[in-house]
Amino acid sequence: MSRIIADLQASLRDSEAVAMLSGDGGDAILAVQHDQAVLLNRAAFGRHIENAGEENRQWFQLGPEEVFFLCHALKCITVQSENKKQMGEAELWDLFTSTSEPFPEMYEAYQHLRLKNWVVKSGLQYGADFVAYRHHPALVHSEFAVIVVPEGKAFGGRCGRLQVWSDLLCALRASGSVAKTLLVLTISTKGCDLTSSDCLCQLIVHERTITRWIPQQCRELRDNPSREEANWDVQIQKPCREEASREEQEDTGEGIVFSYWGVILSFTIISALAYKLKF
Repeated sequence: MSRIIADLQASLRDSEAVAMLSGDGGDAILAVQHDQAVLLNRAAFGRHIENAGEENRQWFQLGPEEVFFLCHALKCITVQSENKKQMGEAELWDLFTSTSEPFPEMYEAYQHLRLKNWVVKSGLQYGADFVAYRHHPALVHSEFAVIVVPEGKAFGGRCGRLQVWSDLLCALRASGSVAKTLLVLTISTKGCDLTSSDCLCQLIVHERTITRWIPQQCRELRDNPSREEANWDVQIQKPCREEASREEQEDTGEGIVFSYWGVILSFTIISALAYKLKF
């Protein structure tokens, strides 16, 4: 995935790609060439819009986190407002934070996972903030349902998620019912000013995976040891068997030597008696 993103970054930067903001939600429309559309699809950025205009160009709808990631982290696109005015990173940050209060922590979580080569998509249909894929969504199912939880005075009390046990249990049930692991990303900071994108270098992301404890499964695991435990037992028993076999071979060798000398001694005695009887 990192190679694909590097190719996409170089291609968009060389073509001076421009994304145009649409509406008040922070989404943007990006027009690209065919080869760039292939890279965007492979990198799983945005949503391809069918029959959106010119035949030699293709169009993608990008979410706020994707727009800012391509502009801020990869620095491969420029963004224009609806009146075709070019916007800098500071203006984009002000726009996104004004339309969505939790944008700073949401973007930090998105960037954190993307920089680790995870494919990140919206998790709204699963009751989460994001879902994370190990590979392209067309090839695999998402492994994690991601919930972002702000922490610290700078964020105030605007996040009401996972504050009580019932919220956590509901999130666990929802993620477990769709075969996903619940990943909680806690975004913390100390004295950070969220009014500027400079705060991103001060934000700290803590990862926690949470799973349900199911007694029945624990009993089955105890009754049926795992493959690793079985292999460990085999590794322990193998040297013991080899040592026992070696001792058995040594005992057998000693028995053979003893029998050999007994035969020689018996033959000597019989020969001596026969000689005396003869003479």
